[in-house]
Amino acid sequence: MMSLIVIAAIVISIALGYKTKINIGLFAIAFSYLIGCFVMGLSPSDVIKMWPLKMFFIIFSVCLFYSFAIVNGTLEKLAEHLLYSCRKFPHLLPYAVFLTSALIAGLGAGYYTVLAFMAPLTLMLCERTRMSLILGAMAVNYGALGGANFVSSQSGIIFRSLMTNSGIAENTAFINSFAIFLSTFVIPLLVISGFVLFTGHKKLMQSSTYTISQPSALNKQQKTTLLLTIVMMALVLVAPIAQIVLPDHPTVAFINSKMDIGLIASVFAVIALLLKLGDERKAMATVPWATLVMICGVGMLIAIAIKVGTIDLLASWIGTSIPPVMVPVAFGVVAALMSLFASTLGVVTPALFPIVPPIAAALGIDPLVIFVCIVVGAQATSISPFSSGGSLLLGSCPTEQSRSEFFPKLLLRAAPLGFAVALIFNIVLTLVY
Repeated sequence: MMSLIVIAAIVISIALGYKTKINIGLFAIAFSYLIGCFVMGLSPSDVIKMWPLKMFFIIFSVCLFYSFAIVNGTLEKLAEHLLYSCRKFPHLLPYAVFLTSALIAGLGAGYYTVLAFMAPLTLMLCERTRMSLILGAMAVNYGALGGANFVSSQSGIIFRSLMTNSGIAENTAFINSFAIFLSTFVIPLLVISGFVLFTGHKKLMQSSTYTISQPSALNKQQKTTLLLTIVMMALVLVAPIAQIVLPDHPTVAFINSKMDIGLIASVFAVIALLLKLGDERKAMATVPWATLVMICGVGMLIAIAIKVGTIDLLASWIGTSIPPVMVPVAFGVVAALMSLFASTLGVVTPALFPIVPPIAAALGIDPLVIFVCIVVGAQATSISPFSSGGSLLLGSCPTEQSRSEFFPKLLLRAAPLGFAVALIFNIVLTLVY
């Protein structure tokens, strides 16, 4: 009975958030308090302790540092240069949009930030170069998703934190997160290649006469910001990779035990302030507070679900009702359906990741496969106009008429295509791995 109450609270939170446009995390916090204190008999301090403090600190610190590259225009200027480099090969523009979005997101801008300034530019390029709207939307959306999934960027950090909170070891979570990044980076490239090679898209774009003007060079402040970002990414990546390569080396083990991406990002944020790479208030304002509240709020409600045994109950049901070989694929399908209306970072992964370790242990499946299938499935349908990615793309349309024409293309063509490709990938991964 208690598990049904918690599941109902999660569903109602998502429904209310979608209907009212109020942050889902706020509804989740309210339900955590009501269920925790008045149904389960917990104290208010016990409920407050369920706020995922470590995850909050890591996301805040990393986003604060990366926000300097947004505030001083480093990422925007870098995007302009990357797109300009493709001017002589117009049929390669979809790849340029994808790789630019992925690189900017991978450098720390995060999915939503990249879409905010790359989506309007991409839709303008579609209009002027005769590039397919569907292709342009998929290139920018899945590029931003794949880049943000990099192990030192926003989504990758969230995935790692969710895994470790679910009982996965740090090094294993790093490997799993890297597998997610590779999968979500390769799949869109295959889809884009299919568009370019087999739909006559190449010939259509080569007939375009649109030219991209040369952008100005990066200034000293932007060059310093880019260098600092690369150095921080290197520091974050070298230690865990060295630990995987040299697991028994005492010095490597000691250094890796002292590395924390949140604390490292905090130090680099101070360095950025001392070097005057951006205004502190603007950098603080750029931190994705709404996403933080949504992820941590839902995290509190998931913690309630774990405490009452809901996660174990769901794991037991899935383990006995679905053939073991189809479990990862089933997770991907559920994640895709959830992502049609809800955020991958804020709802889908916080709800599904905690179920993975007990199911994987019971069925003898590598958790990596299930984690990858969940994210691949969820992000495949994130381009739906009802989800966050699709709504941002719709919001980038210059006119109401273009928005109304774009809506069915996202819903009836882009989202089903993304789902079909993700389903095929998950089936192949499950059978081969």
